[in-house]
Amino acid sequence: MATLKRLAAVIARMTPARVIALGDSFHDRRGGDRLNEADRASLCAMTASAEWIWIAGNHDPEPPRDLGGRAFGELTIGPLTFRHEPRPGENTGEIAGHLHPAARVAGRGRSIRRRCFAADGRRLVLPAFGTLAGGLNVLDDAFRPLFDGRAFHAWVLGDAVHAIAGRRLVDG
Repeated sequence: MATLKRLAAVIARMTPARVIALGDSFHDRRGGDRLNEADRASLCAMTASAEWIWIAGNHDPEPPRDLGGRAFGELTIGPLTFRHEPRPGENTGEIAGHLHPAARVAGRGRSIRRRCFAADGRRLVLPAFGTLAGGLNVLDDAFRPLFDGRAFHAWVLGDAVHAIAGRRLVDG
């Protein structure tokens, strides 16, 4: 599976002490059961290599118990709260997934669309890591209650990570 190979490469390169998966790690409650033996072994090796935390998502509210790691609905560590779905309103320190932000940037007569991090200094919404997951434009109404008129940046993924002011983004 392409996503597991990418994840294994990142873990090998970065050697994290802790990995927090922000939900929807599997397509549904039975997703872990459908892993082939090689993918299961790869994932088990990764969960054994670091403190591994599964945050419940809307597609996988109960992450598989036989793959290693610990499961939480959400987790607060110091000033940060990790959860799957971001909550509207004042949630300083929130790090969430679920919306899979993407940004479209226009310039020089063309535009590009890329996955991105969306942040305003108070909260951070992460892009999907999965190779098959889509992306929702950060200008979509779903993001409006999260940033509530505050200026935000999209940290666009490409050959590097590029900070793009929200005012430079376009719909689509």
